[in-house]
Amino acid sequence: MSDKLSRRRYLAGTGAALTIGTLAGCSGGGDGSDGSDGSDGSGGGGSAVEDVPSEIDEYLSEARMYEGTIMDFTGQDEVTVEVGAGDVGFAFSPAAIRIDSSTTVVWEWTGNGGAHNVASVEGSESDFNSGDSVSEEGHTFEQSFDNTGIQLYQCTPHQANGMLGAIEVVEA
Repeated sequence: MSDKLSRRRYLAGTGAALTIGTLAGCSGGGDGSDGSDGSDGSGGGGSAVEDVPSEIDEYLSEARMYEGTIMDFTGQDEVTVEVGAGDVGFAFSPAAIRIDSSTTVVWEWTGNGGAHNVASVEGSESDFNSGDSVSEEGHTFEQSFDNTGIQLYQCTPHQANGMLGAIEVVEA
C-alpha cells in the first residue's frame, strides 16, 4: 500500500472538511457572524444549554434566532442582549438567557432593523418597558431582576416579525 494519499481520498477528505466548515458557518442564527471573535451577542461568558423551561420554549417558538437553547449567564453581575440583531435586525441576541436574581440585563441597540423597544408581556414576573422605540446604535436600556421566575418580552413594533426574548431568573 502506498503512503501517498490517493486523489480520490484527498477529494473525499477535503470535500467533507469544506462541508463541515460551511455548515458551521451557517449555524450562527442568520446574523452573519461565524462566532470566531467569541461574540455571542451577550458580552461573553455564557454557554448554550438545552434545558429551556417549557414556558420560554413555547413563547419563543416563532422568535428569530431562537434555536431551542438558553444561554446560561448565572454567576455574572451584568449581561448584554443585542436589540436589532440578525440579518434584518428583527431579533434579540441571545433570544433566551438564564441569569441569577439581582443580575442586570443591558439591552444595547445595534442600529439595525429600524426603531425598537423592549417591553415585558403579560404573564412576566416583572413589568418593564424601555419606553419609546429607538433606532440609534449604542442606545441602552437596563433592568435588574430581583424576582425569580420567567420574564417574557418583545419589541412591540416588531413582535409579529418574531422579535421576542425571554429571561429565566434563578435564585443566586
